[in-house]
Amino acid sequence: MKQKILFLSLILTLILAACGPVPVPGVTTPVPATQVPITASTALTFTDGLDRTITLPAVPQRIVSMAPSNTEILYAVGAGAQVVGRDDFTDYPVEALDLPTIGGNMGSYSLEAITALEPDLVLAAEINTPEQVAALEELGITVYYLSNPTDIEGMFVNLITVGQLTGHEDEANTLVDSLRTRVQAVQTAVGPLDYIPMVFYELDGSDPSKPWTVGAGTFVDQLISMAGGSNGASSMSSEYGQFSLEELLVIDPQIILLGDSVYGVTPEQVAARPGWDALTAVQTSQVFGFDDDLVSRPGPRMVDGLEALVEILHPGLLAGN
Repeated sequence: MKQKILFLSLILTLILAACGPVPVPGVTTPVPATQVPITASTALTFTDGLDRTITLPAVPQRIVSMAPSNTEILYAVGAGAQVVGRDDFTDYPVEALDLPTIGGNMGSYSLEAITALEPDLVLAAEINTPEQVAALEELGITVYYLSNPTDIEGMFVNLITVGQLTGHEDEANTLVDSLRTRVQAVQTAVGPLDYIPMVFYELDGSDPSKPWTVGAGTFVDQLISMAGGSNGASSMSSEYGQFSLEELLVIDPQIILLGDSVYGVTPEQVAARPGWDALTAVQTSQVFGFDDDLVSRPGPRMVDGLEALVEILHPGLLAGN
């Protein structure tokens, strides 16, 4: 039952995170980000993912994060010391675990806990509803809604946006330059490859006859492709859904990745499932646990996830570059 509750919560987060293209947040003035530095004495105006105008009179010093991806971004751009509260699902970086929580389990947040932290900025994400944003606004709290990116480049834009919001634009730009270099190294290494393994990414295999997986349009699908693989479930009609054992036997993946390994699912358990012993990945021991946070949270660790995928799909490839 506990695994089911955790999985349903994960699916809710993934589905909300995979909504269609939305406006990318940024500064409203049509000038490069490097030309609009934030200072404590300069008010800046932004347009967020809900197309709302957000004005910051000064660099926010008490920030509450309402999503794990937002927390990771805040710390990555150097704004960790300004964060005073986090949601229940935030578990990275470890320093953030010392922060008071504001709820978030099953989508429920405590307005009282948020208000008590006296934030000068709340950073929301697509796992938060417009109604939740409105409720905070009614309490006089400034909320910036950070839309989920639809690709890696969009994630980089979000990093720079949060850098601008928090007074860490230089750090954000430096981080993005570093991440772009790493992505380029992957593209250079993967580009000439002829072998493109078929991959099955499992979200939940509690029903071995119909495991949950991810289809096209998701970051998992994109990152598998960027890492030199082919997502076997990309033909699904939805971004998230169940994939029958019969379909699995047809695509016969060479590699199986267990995004549900966080719930204790192991390659040995997969090999013992009825009918799964006919799969090439099982026969060749190419079933691996995988940290789903690296590919489901739209933050800087997605580049870590990309590199981890390359290492599994093409062992040693990046070491030679």
